[in-house]
Amino acid sequence: MRSPLLRKEPWLETYSEIIDVRSEGEYAEDRIPNAINLPVLNNKERAQIGTIYKQISPFEARKIGASLIAQNIAHHLSSHFADKKEDYCPLIYCWRGGQRSHSLALVLRQIGWQVTVLDGGYQTYRNYVCKQLETLLQQFNYNVLCGLTGTGKTQILQRMLQQGMQVLDLEKLAQHRGSLLGQAWENKLASQPSQKYFESLLLQQLQQCDRQKTIWIESESHKIGRIYLPQGLWEKMKQSPCIEIRLPLEERVTGLLQQYPHFIEHPDILKEKLQRLKPRYGKEKLQQWFEWCDRQQWRRLVEDLLLQHYDPAYQRSLNRLFQPAGQAIDLQDLEEQTINDTIAMLPK
Repeated sequence: MRSPLLRKEPWLETYSEIIDVRSEGEYAEDRIPNAINLPVLNNKERAQIGTIYKQISPFEARKIGASLIAQNIAHHLSSHFADKKEDYCPLIYCWRGGQRSHSLALVLRQIGWQVTVLDGGYQTYRNYVCKQLETLLQQFNYNVLCGLTGTGKTQILQRMLQQGMQVLDLEKLAQHRGSLLGQAWENKLASQPSQKYFESLLLQQLQQCDRQKTIWIESESHKIGRIYLPQGLWEKMKQSPCIEIRLPLEERVTGLLQQYPHFIEHPDILKEKLQRLKPRYGKEKLQQWFEWCDRQQWRRLVEDLLLQHYDPAYQRSLNRLFQPAGQAIDLQDLEEQTINDTIAMLPK
């Protein structure tokens, strides 16, 4: 019978797959990227055992918990593990590397598979993420792409990435475009990741970067939706060189209407979000915006939101937080060739 290996730094090894045996709720909060979730106690069962532990006795909780864990492991064996070959070698972890991970590991090692358990469980991993981010973020140089809302910063960064340049897309990681109307819509209004999982994803991306090359990044706020940037990254961004992208207002309006078609299709949701600006701009201005929505005067609405809200707010933030732009590039449109020409003008 093979004994499970205990590892405090398993990310240095390669495994057939990484298995998170915690409940669905714990898994959703944060996990090792690419880990799958095979709970040995689901949300309801975990709450049930916790109640029994507190209200009846630890012994009864362990007894009932063992029965539930055995049933769940049996289900996983007949489904997920049914087609695994002899050379299968998973990494397993739970909250602290205790009973839940060792319960599954015990069964799998008796079958004959080489099993590794994360010593200290998720808490070991979380400590690793915090320490790595604290040091790794300081080891890169950054260039900040700045510009008013709708100037094509995201499109430029995406094309830079396609051309092999080093880009850190914080809005993509945060599932938010960084403004009042910026919640990601592509996945049916999928919610943002938790703060902890955002940091896990950020570390994963940084570890794929070359420390000898500059990272390009957009001039975000320290908060993207409800996600806060790590303080170390935020300080580096404020100290980094800025390159400003400028685009005519008409082109900005056209581009934003193309990027946010869901608000045209769902004006009720747009109005709900605009309602949050009432304390700042007053009832009269809000009613004007609502009227343009009702009349489908979308260009007029977007242009006014840019001039009245977005541009002044962005300019104040840029002047206060970031370095003065060392280079300004004027675009006439956001066509493919224009973006390629723009990238060619950027420092390498």
